[in-house]
Amino acid sequence: MNAVVISVIIMLALSIARVHVVISLFIAALVAGLTAHMGIEGTMVAFQDGLAGGAKIALSYALLGAFAMAVAHSGLPQLLADWLVSKMKSADPSRGERVRSVTKWSIVAGVVAMGIMSQNLIPIHIAFIPLLIPPILGVMNTLKMDRRLVASAITFGIITTYMFLPIGFGRIYLHDILFANIEKAGMNLTGVNPVVAMGIPALSMLVGLIIAFFSYGKSREYKPATSEYTRKIETIEPRKVWAALFAIIVCFVIQTWLTLVDSAADPLLVGALVGLCILLFMRVVPWQKADDVFSGGMKMMSLIGLIMITAQGYASVLNESGAIEPLVQQTADLFAGSKVIAAFAMLLVGLIITMGIGSSFSTLPIISAIYVPLCATLGFSPVATVALIGTAGALGDAGSPASDSTLGPTTGLNVDGQHDHMRDTVIPTFLHFNIPLLIGGWIAAIVL
Repeated sequence: MNAVVISVIIMLALSIARVHVVISLFIAALVAGLTAHMGIEGTMVAFQDGLAGGAKIALSYALLGAFAMAVAHSGLPQLLADWLVSKMKSADPSRGERVRSVTKWSIVAGVVAMGIMSQNLIPIHIAFIPLLIPPILGVMNTLKMDRRLVASAITFGIITTYMFLPIGFGRIYLHDILFANIEKAGMNLTGVNPVVAMGIPALSMLVGLIIAFFSYGKSREYKPATSEYTRKIETIEPRKVWAALFAIIVCFVIQTWLTLVDSAADPLLVGALVGLCILLFMRVVPWQKADDVFSGGMKMMSLIGLIMITAQGYASVLNESGAIEPLVQQTADLFAGSKVIAAFAMLLVGLIITMGIGSSFSTLPIISAIYVPLCATLGFSPVATVALIGTAGALGDAGSPASDSTLGPTTGLNVDGQHDHMRDTVIPTFLHFNIPLLIGGWIAAIVL
C-alpha cells in the first residue's frame, strides 16, 4: 500500500484514539518515511527541514492570542456578552423562548458572516476567532448551544468562501494557484468562470451546514466555567473600550492592506504586533501587568502554533517520500477508462493528501500536473476540470486534525476545556462537509 495512505490512516486513527495531535503527526511522519524507505535519518532530516515553515505561523498566532487577551482586559468583549444576556433577561416571559432562539441563531449567523468576511472583505483568516468566540462562551452556555454547531459554522464560512469567491484568499486559491497550475499543465481556461465551476461544490457545502443545523441544533449542557478570557471586570473604563476598538480597527486595516498589496510581510504577524503596541501605549494593559497578560494570551494559541509547526514537518516528509505522485498516477491509471469512476477516485486522492498535509493550497500544485492531462484524455471540459481539481484540493481541509480551518475553531471554543478537538471539531466537520463536497464535486465534474 502507498506510504501516504498508510501514514494518513495511522495519523487519523491515533488522533481519534485521543493520542495528542502533535504525537500523532510525528508518528505518522515516521511511518511515511520508513514505508517509503527513507530511513530514520532521512525521515528526521526531512521532518526537521519542514519545521521551519511553520515558525512564522506559530509566532503570528501567539501574538494574536496576546492581542486577544489584551482586548479582553479592556472590557469590550464583556460589554458584548453582557448586552446579549441583558436582552434575554429583559424579554417578556411569554417571549423568552423566542428571544433565546433568535439570539442563538443570530450568533450562528454572525459567526458564518465573520468566517466569510475573514476571507475577503477583512482578509484576516482565523484571526477573528480568539477575539469573537471566547467572550460569548458564557452566553452560549446559557443558551445551551452545542459548540459543534459553531465549529461547523466557522469552518463553513472559511472554506466555502475561498473555494468559491475569487476575492481575497479566494483569488489566491482560484486564480493564483488553481488556474495558474492548470494552465501550466497545458489546458486553456479562456472564458472559464471560477464561480460557475465551483458553484455546485459550494452549494454542497451549504447543504452540509444545513444538515449540521439539524445534527447540533438541540441543547447541550456545559459546566459554568471561566478562563482568563472570560473573567469579569468589575469596572469597565470607556477609555479602554474605545482604545481596544481603535486597536482592532488598525489591526484589521493593516492586515487588509498588506494582503491587498501582496506584501512579503506576514499580515497577521504585523497586524497583531501593531495592535499590541497600541494597547500598551494607550495603557489598556498596565505596564506592570503586560508580561502576565501577554504570556496568558500566548498560551491559548501556543497549541495551534505547535500543531502547525509539526504539520509542516509532516508535510515535508510526505513530499520527500516521493509517494504522492505515484499515488495520484496509479489512481488515475486504474480508472482511466471511465469518467465517472475516475472523477470519484481523483477526488478521493485529493481528500487523502489534504487530510495529511492540512492545506488545500498546498495540494493543488501536487495534483494538477497529473490530473490535467488525464482530464483532457477522458474528455472533461475545462470548466469540469477546474471543478474537479478545485474540489479535490479543498476536500480534507475540513476534518483534518492539522488544518487551521479546524484548529482555529477549537482554539476559540476550548478556552474553558470543554471542547475536544477531534470529537467536537474534526469529526463533525469531516462528516458534514467532506461527504457532501465529495458528492458535489463528483456531480460537477460529470455535468459541467
